[in-house]
Amino acid sequence: MKIFSASQIKDWDAYTIANEPVASVDLMERAATQCAEWLIHNGYANKHLHIFCGKGNNGGDGLAIARLLLQKGCKVTVYVLEFGHKGTDDFQTNLRRLHPLTFDIHFIQSELFFPIIQEQDVIIDAMLGTGLSKPLEGITQKLVLHLNQTNAQRIAIDIPTGMFADISCKEATVFQAHHTLSFQNMKLCFLMDENQEAFGTVHLLPIRLHPEFEAINSSPFQLIDKALTQSIYKPRKAFAHKGNFGHALLLSGSYGKMGAAVLMTKASMRSGAGLATALIPQCGYTVLQTAVPEAMVETDKSQFHLSQIPKELLRYAAIGIGPGIGLHEETATVVVELLKQVHQPTVLDADALNLLSIKQNLQELLHEDCILTPHPKEFERLFGKAANDFERMQLALYQAAKLNVHIILKTHHTLIACPDGKAFFNSTGNAGMATAGSGDVLSGILTGLLSQGYRAEEACVLGVYLHGLAGDIAATHLSQEAMMAGDIAEELGKAFQAIK
Repeated sequence: MKIFSASQIKDWDAYTIANEPVASVDLMERAATQCAEWLIHNGYANKHLHIFCGKGNNGGDGLAIARLLLQKGCKVTVYVLEFGHKGTDDFQTNLRRLHPLTFDIHFIQSELFFPIIQEQDVIIDAMLGTGLSKPLEGITQKLVLHLNQTNAQRIAIDIPTGMFADISCKEATVFQAHHTLSFQNMKLCFLMDENQEAFGTVHLLPIRLHPEFEAINSSPFQLIDKALTQSIYKPRKAFAHKGNFGHALLLSGSYGKMGAAVLMTKASMRSGAGLATALIPQCGYTVLQTAVPEAMVETDKSQFHLSQIPKELLRYAAIGIGPGIGLHEETATVVVELLKQVHQPTVLDADALNLLSIKQNLQELLHEDCILTPHPKEFERLFGKAANDFERMQLALYQAAKLNVHIILKTHHTLIACPDGKAFFNSTGNAGMATAGSGDVLSGILTGLLSQGYRAEEACVLGVYLHGLAGDIAATHLSQEAMMAGDIAEELGKAFQAIK
């Protein structure tokens, strides 16, 4: 699913109006109908609905929703923000259509007109849409602050008032919605952690915008969905053997952190690697051979940490390094020598990334088939602080291009920053995956996919989707609270089945 900017969304509406063709007010009716049906289906029809409208097309949506709900017998009060102009043509059309159904329409000209909302009521925000160009001020800002202080359920139409579609609104006043009813495709603002408290749960409602527009227009941003992963996934041929699916080398673990090596190794095999060799310190030999008997194990000369790179590196199709390896100086040398010698696809995670941040010259050794998988703190240590999530996204894209690598920034909607400027956001996963070892599993999945011949971008897209989907499957029967990282690896089989 392509993620379009606010201006592109406006163009998509115009393209649909011109090429379907359909009148703009009728397209607005589609959106309003979807919203009204959602409200009725989700149990809001028997509540007192307070709909707040601006005088633009977002306000027109609100007026149309009010009319449709009144026709269903709902109790609706409408409030119109008085901006000193008559509003758009579609707003005026829907206001005329509403008047025969109700006298309960109020025009807000000052704070004296702010209503008292009861806790059991519902507030619907249709004040300003994606056309917002500056932070809220004046009467609109005061009204939003007033509504945010209520204990009523709050629902935004299209986008919460005060939120920008494409840039940060971190310091701005924004309507705090519990639910946002948006249309057709995901917006960039809904993928940023900093906005979550303002948009709540997003529900994408289809309004039949012209499909040709999405086909012929590009966007650097894309939401990873099932269709995309199905286009990447490579089914196995009946006469295949283990040699067809590559040999993964996994450098992981140190004394007290052998669990990371177990999780990474198991996940690489669960993701389809034909062979997997775990290079670990001697203290982990029995652990690995017992926990993952399907894998081969090579032990370092050191008892407690990695101190040497393996021989015959060319026999490995892909390499993963980092989980649990620690920051010992000898281990740092291993990372240096490995990057100097290997040209195979390589995943760097956890302590390998921490070593990259400590020894900045290491970044010069990265090659085009490297995948870096930092969580936000690791990302900050590597590349510096960002003022907000949008700035951090741009920094990730800049560094991916500069270093010619793929960067997987692990958040709720994990970001994949590609060296060619593309960015993918994941749509699977849940808060139960915020648990120790979850990232080790992802590193193993990525290394396993790379060993099978998936290109770096393909492995990133498929890997983060499967990782999140396996977590979603685990949460359905374990709960988010009880889920552990090993459960994610165990559910990879069901995740693969779900995308076939």
